[in-house]
Amino acid sequence: MVLFELLSDIIANDDVLLVVKNHGVTSEIRSNSLNIREKEKWITIGDNDGPAHMHVNSELIKSAEFIQEIKPERTSFSVQFFDEYGERILAAFFTKMYDGSKKLITARKKTYDDLTQKFSPKIKF
Repeated sequence: MVLFELLSDIIANDDVLLVVKNHGVTSEIRSNSLNIREKEKWITIGDNDGPAHMHVNSELIKSAEFIQEIKPERTSFSVQFFDEYGERILAAFFTKMYDGSKKLITARKKTYDDLTQKFSPKIKF
């Protein structure tokens, strides 16, 4: 249930980019106006009949971590979800965190910090 609540809280925010990546394919879906629902082990993000959606097998996600990655021009903010082997299954990147002059938008950072505080920086499911 914590996984569903975390994903729900994440996609409730505009400008979050959900990324599924492996060695052959990268899929990206914006959070803006996405629905979320849970049926048995499957969490569906997006409209099942729409142009883009994903099905997350909740039994395979064993942990999540709030990650702030410092880069030369800015810091990226994400929540990353991992399987039992520590391999990333899904990442939610909080985008549009900076204004046109590359200054961190405090309201966006507060949203990220509030989620981190609510769920904990590292979560085991």
